[in-house]
Order: sequence, then C-alpha cells, then structure tokens
Amino acid sequence: MNRFELDCKHISRVLADRGHRVPEPVCYPNGYFGCPPAPASVLMPLFRDAGEWHVLYIRRSEHEADRHSGQVAFPGGKLDSVDRDAFDAALREAQEEIGLDPRHVSILGNLQEYRTISNFLVTPVVAEIRWPVPLVPDTREVSRVFSIPVSWLADPANHRVSWRKLKGEGAPIPVIHFEHYDGELLWGITAKLTLSLLGLIGVMEDWQSPAR
Repeated sequence: MNRFELDCKHISRVLADRGHRVPEPVCYPNGYFGCPPAPASVLMPLFRDAGEWHVLYIRRSEHEADRHSGQVAFPGGKLDSVDRDAFDAALREAQEEIGLDPRHVSILGNLQEYRTISNFLVTPVVAEIRWPVPLVPDTREVSRVFSIPVSWLADPANHRVSWRKLKGEGAPIPVIHFEHYDGELLWGITAKLTLSLLGLIGVMEDWQSPAR
C-alpha cells in the first residue's frame, strides 16, 4: 500500500500506543513564564478528497492585539467551562471557527500536551473529516480555510529548520518553516505538530524532531 493511503484505524492504534510521546517538548529557560499555562486544544483534521489525503488548516484573521494574528494554524482555542475535556473543546472551537459540524468528525486520538511559547498547554486532537462537508468560517477569527496534501507535507524538500534564541539563558529552540503552499506559510508549532503526526503514523519514516 502506498504510504500516503492512510488507514484511520491504524492511526487510532498508533495514537493510543505512542501518541503520548510526541511532539517533543521545548526546554524553556528557567523563569521564562510568569504563570502556569492555560489549557487549550486544537483539532488536526485529516480528510480524503479526489483520491488524496489532506490536512486542513486555517489562517487566522488580522487583529492588532493577537500575537498569532494572520498565522496559519489548526482550529482550536482555550478550554471553556462547558467543555468536558480537550476533545470537546477541539470540536466546539472547530464548529465555532469554521462551522465544522461534529457529526462529520471522527476522533482518532491525540498527541501529548505541548506547552507553546505563548504559554498555552495544548492538546492536539487528531480527527478524520467525512469529506466533503460545508464549512462557514467566522471571519472575526478565521480569514481562510484551506488544505495541504499529505504527500506535499511529507516531502523533506518542502520544509527546513532554523534555530531561535529565547530571552534568558538556555539553548536555541528549533523552529520549522515549510515552503509557501498556495500563498500560505506553515511554520512554528502548527508545522511541528504536523510533522510529529506524520512521523508517528509512518508517512515520514525518517522524520525525527530536531534536537541539539
């Protein structure tokens, strides 16, 4: 079987067995954060269209006070009091942000929690969308919904790693940047989660999170 012909039952088994191991955490310098992280979750949606698997992304709307304004991301946000868990939060946020009906979503599992540079403790929730489905972005939060083929994401020629020095002491941290795709730039935590998932499920057999 071609490695890009994903088997969602296999993905669920792998996530249940090894999802808690990726992505690798960042070692932030001592005292980098002034408070505990806020719990959040994102939905990492996979879907098959015209015989090819894709990953769905959003581009966030422009807001002056938002440090992630205009960036490519997964649907998601902070856990709310109405959410039973990170899975509920991811589904709720995806419905609010892009109009994705939870009835069209099958949860496959999750990766381990990841503390972001903006001090969120994010649970990445992996899911399959029964495509095609109608999507209606909330333009206050999302300026575009788009997808990238798994085969393109898995090509090592389409991404690179740079190193960023944080304030305070500590080693530089790796930052992943993809090449532009359809005018969009995938980088940072969203890129890291993408490659961590593809490596875990065997689409990128030689992928290892960069480390020093």
